[in-house]
Amino acid sequence: MRQDIIIILLAFVALSGQAKVKVFKMPTAMACANVYMGELKAREVILADTLTTIRFTIEYPQGRNFRFAKTCYLMDEDGTRYPIRRAEGLELDAWVSVPESGSLDFTMHFAPMPKRTKVFDFIEGDSGDAFMLLGIHDSKKTPTRPSRKEKDPSKSPLKGETFSLPLREGWGGSASWFQTDTITFKGHIEGYDAERFGFTSMECYQKDLFEKDGGTMVLDIAPDGTFQKKFLASYPVMNSFFTHGSKVGFEEIPFFARPGEVIDVTVHRNADGRYECQYNSGASKEAERLLKSKLLISDMLYPLNSFKGTLAEANKKAEEVWQNLMYRLQVVGRCDRFTPLEMQLARASAETHFAEAYMTYAMMREDDVKKMEQRDGVYHEEIVDSTEWQALLDTRNYTPLRRIDFDNPLLLAEDVTYFTINRIQFASPVRERVFKDAVGDDKKRLTNLQSALRDLMHCDHNNLLAQLCIYRELLSEFNYLRTNYESSPDSLDDIMQHYFSAFTHPYVRQKAEAFYARKMAEKELAKPLPSDNREAHFIRSLSAKYPGRFLLIDFWGMGCGPCRGAIQQSKQLRAEIAKRDDVKLIFIAGESTQGGSEAYHKYVKEWLDGEEAICVSNEDFSRFEELFQFSGIPHYETITPDGRRVREDLQIGGYYNFDGGMQLLKAKFKQ
Repeated sequence: MRQDIIIILLAFVALSGQAKVKVFKMPTAMACANVYMGELKAREVILADTLTTIRFTIEYPQGRNFRFAKTCYLMDEDGTRYPIRRAEGLELDAWVSVPESGSLDFTMHFAPMPKRTKVFDFIEGDSGDAFMLLGIHDSKKTPTRPSRKEKDPSKSPLKGETFSLPLREGWGGSASWFQTDTITFKGHIEGYDAERFGFTSMECYQKDLFEKDGGTMVLDIAPDGTFQKKFLASYPVMNSFFTHGSKVGFEEIPFFARPGEVIDVTVHRNADGRYECQYNSGASKEAERLLKSKLLISDMLYPLNSFKGTLAEANKKAEEVWQNLMYRLQVVGRCDRFTPLEMQLARASAETHFAEAYMTYAMMREDDVKKMEQRDGVYHEEIVDSTEWQALLDTRNYTPLRRIDFDNPLLLAEDVTYFTINRIQFASPVRERVFKDAVGDDKKRLTNLQSALRDLMHCDHNNLLAQLCIYRELLSEFNYLRTNYESSPDSLDDIMQHYFSAFTHPYVRQKAEAFYARKMAEKELAKPLPSDNREAHFIRSLSAKYPGRFLLIDFWGMGCGPCRGAIQQSKQLRAEIAKRDDVKLIFIAGESTQGGSEAYHKYVKEWLDGEEAICVSNEDFSRFEELFQFSGIPHYETITPDGRRVREDLQIGGYYNFDGGMQLLKAKFKQ
């Protein structure tokens, strides 16, 4: 009898002990962040009264080291942190060598989270490059959005799938969102010392959707830490100036600015010793919570961006990723106390990033299905999966794009919108439709483009982003149109009116008409370079070095496959060009290593031996990007013998048809 009682008591204790533990076997995470070239996974989560235990696996490239800081913590949906207590399998704050297997298992114990916790994040620390595993949850249960209601709409701004929050005048669909004016970005870095900080300038890639060129802006930091940059904008922009050379952990200054205003920023150390931005004026001050938050939208979208399955499978993945993205948007917005304005901007950012990631998947999928092979100098195309190829060409299959409000002007604030538009404009289902039954008929091509865009974006009208796709088509096609209708100006005006009729948005039409007037007013064949610019002076010195010659400058880089391909394929042609006395080829590359890396010098010796190859720092290369308004390579510039920049439509764009390009150029300059 006594023995039976003991057994019953032991069983009760065992059951009681089990009740104090909640286990997630093989949990799922929504995203892994900052584990570059590797992946962090959670194998098991144990929620107990005394500790929260997570068994991790990290996969990392062999030959590389990593470490986890002592600042690791877990964070639940309410923003509560649970710091690390101890780790097993690795030492915190110590560098770990990746084993031959390429993966390492380890365990971390944290302060106990409530067992009711359904979703949480692992965050290594508050530095910008901290390892993170976001949205960890039981793989058997789909997370639902937090349902806590609060009276203050800024604390709980999301309401289901739609955003009906009113925006004050100037932030919604009103015309005041669109205006062209100068933004002044200025401020001060407290305690700045160039040698200690490791940089003297910062960069920003800013593409105005209404301008054909542009991209790189360089922000110089004065010895006393002050800075100022002025640039034109056509609508409010949300972007950042950044540097890759920081020695102090401070790498970027995010900002949000309206055209015509001054953004004043003070960079200072906070109570934790980390550098942070204090916004003193302008729209950045109104959106400060958003600018400082860690939405990590790109990381949330990586599973879609890098997806390898069929289009039908990708559509299912897109829905999963969308739901995860909306979940994170709501959690971060609530924890960081976003205002309605910040929530609207965050939603717009999520939408345009989602569209870009989905269309990037489609572009990469096309490369898997349609193989290009060069045989005897001729490219041959082979469709390896005709069923999948037809699916990719059918605009009806791109259903995830229904999630996007393509008429929302707030989409334009994000710099990634340029790439979103590019992906949509040049998507295969669009390009295939553009040229269908339209050989030699420019009006038909434009009509086809409009219908293809509407179908792809599942819209019954030319929405705002569709109009911007058409506008950018005009920018890229205008030189061809002007040449094609050169002998008949009335015909050019006729086709331009056909373009204008596609622009129902008054600002887009205004910009298109201004572009046309500006291009038709061009009389000069070349323009002088700025007189007070160091890089412009360097270009003029090259002209002086090769008097009487046009310069064709090839801006390239070791990390650019198309750059190296063009150089290698044109070697024989360049040997003939070198015999000419009317042109000189110049090759300018940027390198992080002073004077160029060993790989750079080896490449130059093999492929550019005896040619004018110039190596500059990456910082100086960025200044050339700003001078000539480009952000992609290879990029070619043609300079006149007297050091002026040749007009865009007369530039020699590489080595294809080089002789024809030079013949046209010389004929024009003889007029």
